Amino acid sequence: MIKKGFFFLCLVILTLSSSIVSAAPEREKHDITVDDFKAYAAHLYHELNDNDLGYKPFETALKGYLKLSEEGQIEVGSFLTVIDMSVSANQNRFFLIDIEKEQIVHKSIVAHGRNSGGEYAKYFSNKIGSFKSSIGFYRTGETYQGKHGLSLRLDGLEFSNSNARKRAIVIHAADYVSSVFIQKNGRLGRSLGCPSLPQKDYDQIVEKIKNGTLLFIYYPEASYLKNSALANYTFTTQTIKTRFVESQ
Repeated sequence: MIKKGFFFLCLVILTLSSSIVSAAPEREKHDITVDDFKAYAAHLYHELNDNDLGYKPFETALKGYLKLSEEGQIEVGSFLTVIDMSVSANQNRFFLIDIEKEQIVHKSIVAHGRNSGGEYAKYFSNKIGSFKSSIGFYRTGETYQGKHGLSLRLDGLEFSNSNARKRAIVIHAADYVSSVFIQKNGRLGRSLGCPSLPQKDYDQIVEKIKNGTLLFIYYPEASYLKNSALANYTFTTQTIKTRFVESQ
């Protein structure tokens, strides 16, 4: 009798558990339709409401985000990372944008390669051993523990950064990326080509952007802007659809 009662109690608990699970909100995908790229870009930039991020770097990055999302080349979700190498290294030039929420959720300083310039980056290269930064679109990869601790691999998607893996161009934190370093040296420290970030909030940033999100490093280099298919992509009258994940 006791065994039968125990079995019945277990059956009731399992039934209730199943009901709770089935009642949980499902995460479903839905389409965001963009018929007019210029209007959408202007709207989103207005909503971001942050003059630290220039419109041209943002608009160019958004082109790549929508195009690569539609082609399935990046993990489609909320985040787009923009690094504007056209401004001083002592200023905020790393921007993490939540596209779905239309917000800049993080911004900070970011280092460039030692041979790209001093306070201002001016020279860029895709060559191994150049110790220069590479501009263009990247897809974030996997994380690993390296000499700088937690690091995030990057895969270059264009002619301007295709050697990123071979060059070990990764995102990592560094103590030379800080306001203290700037105060002591007059400018931010420099890397061997990696977009190095401050140690503050670093782990949370990597957690957001790892495994297939899009990162764009901008600089108005004439040869890049002339030859980049993504930077030059022109949206015509066709509909652009980007898939997001939404809680129902």
